Amino acid sequence: VQLQASGGGLVQPGGSLKLSCEASGFTLADYTIGWFRQAPGKEREGVQCISGSGGSTWSEDSVKGRFTISIDNAKNTVYLQMSSLKPEDTASYYCAAAPGVPTSTWYLVTPGYWGQGTLVTVSS
Repeated sequence: VQLQASGGGLVQPGGSLKLSCEASGFTLADYTIGWFRQAPGKEREGVQCISGSGGSTWSEDSVKGRFTISIDNAKNTVYLQMSSLKPEDTASYYCAAAPGVPTSTWYLVTPGYWGQGTLVTVSS
């Protein structure tokens, strides 16, 4: 059972990156999947989450209109398309899966499945 996050890197302000979170050993369609991020010296925060069917999502206010979460059930993979990136988006990004519905309260429960972090650095 594993979540594998990838796609991080260095990007200039205003640029874009697409993160991937691929699951193995279990089916994402049975869970809500969320992206977290943690910047140096700051608490971990929820970014966006999506239901396993892809029919429902939740987004933290600071990324609304800039980030888009999606799921490809055939590939058992969740994506986070990030656009108009800002220096304050710099953080390690983690994906996680847990039962529940995609709302802000989903982030109050520690998920059972975690991927390793992928570092996103937004800098000129």
